[in-house]
Amino acid sequence: MKPMNDAKAFLDTNVLVYLYTEDEPKKQNAAGETLDRHFCVVSTQVLNEVCNVWLNKWKWNGSKIRQHLDNIETVCDEVIGIQRYTIDKALALKDLYGYSYYDCLILASALESGCEILYTEDMANQQIIENRLKIINPFG
Repeated sequence: MKPMNDAKAFLDTNVLVYLYTEDEPKKQNAAGETLDRHFCVVSTQVLNEVCNVWLNKWKWNGSKIRQHLDNIETVCDEVIGIQRYTIDKALALKDLYGYSYYDCLILASALESGCEILYTEDMANQQIIENRLKIINPFG
């Protein structure tokens, strides 16, 4: 069993992409350490986004992607789906914080799953969302 910090953490797509990179070993190590320290949550949106990177940027085939998705489901503690209320929450967050819709969908998923931390390099490091979710850039 992995040692866990008390904080439940949501992982953005870039954390999973860097977990499998061969070009950026420092970011790969930081992604691995993040998974080792927390109860980690991802959403089906994150899984779809990482598949898109693997298909279009890395040119992986479906078999290789399915193998790595299986691995992600092993190392992440929870995978949550996107529901209509998640979309509604994302739209409200967009109005409040001004992030892109898809980033707000990540924020909404993290809040709904009870996470205290969102690990991402795509939003404002150290920003607090709704007084309960802290954005942390694990690579910077």
